[in-house]
Amino acid sequence: MTKDDNQTPIENYAKSMLAMGQASQDLAKIWLESFQSLGSEASSSKPQSNKPDPELANSSPSPLDSLLKAKTNSDKALAAQMELWAGYQQLWMNTTQALIQNEPPKPTDGIKSDRRFKDPEWTENPVFNFLKESYLLNARWVKSMTASIEDVDADTAMKIDFYARQLIDAWAPTNFALTNPEVLREIKNSNGENLKKGLQNLADDMAKSAGTPTIRQTDMSVFEVGKNIAVTEGSVIFQNEIFQLIQYAAKTDTVFKVPLLIIPPWINKYYILDLQPENSFVSWLTEQGYTVFLISWVNPDESLRHKGLSDYMKEGILTALDVIEKATDEKEINTIGYCIGGTLLAITLGYLAAKKIDRIKSATFLAAQIDFTEAGELRVFTDKEQIDLISAQVEAQGYLDGAAMAWIFNMLRPNDLIWSFVINNYLMGKDPQPFDLLYWNADSTRFPAKMIVEYLRNMYQNNLLAKSGGISVDGTPIDLTLVKTPAFFQATREDHIAPYPSVFKAMNIFSGPKTFALAGSGHIAGIVNHPSKEKYQFWHNNKRKKYKDADAWLAEASETSGSWWPSWHIWNSKKSGPKIKARHPGSTDLPILEPAPGSYVKVKS
Repeated sequence: MTKDDNQTPIENYAKSMLAMGQASQDLAKIWLESFQSLGSEASSSKPQSNKPDPELANSSPSPLDSLLKAKTNSDKALAAQMELWAGYQQLWMNTTQALIQNEPPKPTDGIKSDRRFKDPEWTENPVFNFLKESYLLNARWVKSMTASIEDVDADTAMKIDFYARQLIDAWAPTNFALTNPEVLREIKNSNGENLKKGLQNLADDMAKSAGTPTIRQTDMSVFEVGKNIAVTEGSVIFQNEIFQLIQYAAKTDTVFKVPLLIIPPWINKYYILDLQPENSFVSWLTEQGYTVFLISWVNPDESLRHKGLSDYMKEGILTALDVIEKATDEKEINTIGYCIGGTLLAITLGYLAAKKIDRIKSATFLAAQIDFTEAGELRVFTDKEQIDLISAQVEAQGYLDGAAMAWIFNMLRPNDLIWSFVINNYLMGKDPQPFDLLYWNADSTRFPAKMIVEYLRNMYQNNLLAKSGGISVDGTPIDLTLVKTPAFFQATREDHIAPYPSVFKAMNIFSGPKTFALAGSGHIAGIVNHPSKEKYQFWHNNKRKKYKDADAWLAEASETSGSWWPSWHIWNSKKSGPKIKARHPGSTDLPILEPAPGSYVKVKS
């Protein structure tokens, strides 16, 4: 907070606290009115005795149970304690010297990359510098102590580390009004109005949460699907109870003969690939001369509780292949599967290989896992006990609520997706800025009961897809080593959902020609990276050799700046046949049902 003339940091801090105190009566009034309103709504609502508890993380046994039974390496624990004491000794000396000499504290290393502490007061003001440095010291100590735990299995160690980091992030001084200089400055400047507005924002979010914590991440009123988001021209040419098939209009006079089918994840809506024209993967594909078809999955309700992996394969991908053949007279097509859509694509390839049917000419997997032994931090929520809990919950309701899954994904990046909005919305009293990606993130979908249990047990718990004959669909054992389809595996280096070492494992499963590429950034931004943005980078490796893991591959890879899209286009265009006259959606056999984006994608959870 900017210091007034002739005032010390302590005086400025105290002045901000007084301003906050002046707002206390108004704050209390808002609290009372808000909770009276919430209580009134709750009492007038219909009972929902069968509604499952959405807090999936609160299952038993907890990481704390394992922690209490674990042993610590005494040498590591002692070293961590000594490092903490030494750090505090140095911090007290630096802070005392800065206060006495009325000058900024001595700079410390490692803080420039932490966006939470970008405000100059965290380094220039001795009080706030002490808060920051003591927090970082304690955070390092907690991490060292958890690392010293022994006699626990790898999954339990990961849980302990995960929840320890959740606590560390929650304890950050940036998350509290009295210890955040930016918030205190706003309290002083607005005479506490920011806290009044922030409390109203909190009450509004609580009223809309329906039991699951909900924090607004963007202004939801700015965007509308089909109006200013998901606007690439196209038509729905087919639909059944689980998906609509969109055919996009050509943007070139000629197109590749082999059409392209995109299979998005059904845990999210497809338009992450078609946000706005300047960042739309779908639009860019049509500009490169592809005839693009895309599956828009239904947002299921309890009537689809019985739909599982076999149904989504047969009634989804295989049906789409038949419709595309009818529309284009092409039996073999190229495919793209994103995230869990890629997992289903792999199952489909295994099924077709077992049946000796050639329908898919090439397969591209975007941040998609097939071998789940290194599936990352989502495994924290997918042990047997928690899957049993989820199974009981979805059995009662018929589907997994999208908001519960969204909260878990937010926990994978809490500082970016939780605490930054707590500060902005509740402490600063501001409304979140419009952001198309975060609008999509909040537009959650549900998961059929049978599907979610099959997926979690077969993939995360038992890793059966990576085992020959481990799973069967429609009575057919799936053996991915039989798949000879040319495959392109695209991963992202900072992915918390599908870590790139996990994605890479498919390179040693399929039998056909395979290509792997690694992009910068994470699960979304690394994939949805339009070339015009000139952002990030990607790594490629043209050596014709087999690598045991992703790190060995990366050690011999070359880095190129910008988007991976053009590089993939070179690969895929070689498998797309000659150019022919552009196709247009709709025909006598496949009349247009409605314009893109269709009605399925507009159904809210």
